[in-house]
Amino acid sequence: MLSARTDAAYPSSLELPALFEQSLRDFFASRREAVETIGGGYETAVDTLESFVLRGGKRVRPAFAWTGWLGAGGDPQSDDADSVMRACTALELVQACALVHDDIIDASTTRRGFPTVHVEFENLHRADNWNGDGAHFGEAVAILLGDLALAWADDMIRESGIGADAAARISPVWSAMRTEVLGGQFLDISNEARGDESVEAAMRVNRFKTAAYTIERPLHLGAALFGADAALIDAYRKFGTDIGIAFQLRDDLLGVFGDPSVTGKPSGDDLRTGKRTTLFAAALARADDTDPAAAQQLRSGIGAELTDNDVDTLRTLITDLGAVDDAEARIATLVESAAAALESSSATAEAKTRLREMALAATSRTY
Repeated sequence: MLSARTDAAYPSSLELPALFEQSLRDFFASRREAVETIGGGYETAVDTLESFVLRGGKRVRPAFAWTGWLGAGGDPQSDDADSVMRACTALELVQACALVHDDIIDASTTRRGFPTVHVEFENLHRADNWNGDGAHFGEAVAILLGDLALAWADDMIRESGIGADAAARISPVWSAMRTEVLGGQFLDISNEARGDESVEAAMRVNRFKTAAYTIERPLHLGAALFGADAALIDAYRKFGTDIGIAFQLRDDLLGVFGDPSVTGKPSGDDLRTGKRTTLFAAALARADDTDPAAAQQLRSGIGAELTDNDVDTLRTLITDLGAVDDAEARIATLVESAAAALESSSATAEAKTRLREMALAATSRTY
């Protein structure tokens, strides 16, 4: 059991991240002997992965999975609660894989205020004056560590201690989630390569790259761990899809307007790195219809070497074209739709309250 409490109270939202982090620390400790046996600096690389995983993060994905299990009827005081906690925590390793690889794809240099993993190993290569190209070495190591995180996520699920029936129920959910997040990443880079600037293409990326593995599938996973019926799973998935897309729309706003001290990314990072988000697509579509000069300025500016003044100019264009208001309206509509799906579901009252609070936190982050 998770604690020595005598009541049936859930761990609070403040307690959950610490519980997930302890599960992660325990898992990394369980791998230490095998890693040290390999030697050759591998242990240092894995230590870097562990630091990356444990550094910051709100543990959104395991929190949704855990709350989905509770909402289906899971008991945090039951004998299987610890196993469920470990299974939910495995989502953080999927997240680590996605972030490490995404930072390579986007050529990002910082994450949560620290150098990205590939940059950290590039710096190590150069500092020690090793052979070959430092940037290539950094990317190669980061690819391997991202792969390791995904492989270990599978291990963490398998070794979580959940029963055979629960493992069989979650297997197709876990498989679908991995396929979707990788497919969403493919859509992201493919859209950019093909020059697909449509809002529809950007929304499809949001659906599969972010919403599916951030909220929809974690909730589905939690419901499957308990053995929930199809009606609750459908309601969870509707709620999760809507809130997951709203979460990404908010992230798009933060990527352009966010405070670097809060986001851990450079000012206007999405503009500098050339991310074709829904926010940018909406601004471009409006500019194509009403202001060709603004459209040209947006196209020539995205992904270019931008000064702070250039970023401010693009921000003003995006705002004046109504794309920010459009994003806020989309977020509000999605949150309302998600709330309706949740309210009509059979989830427990306590879980509904938790999920409403979590949805608000995910979709109302400030710039």
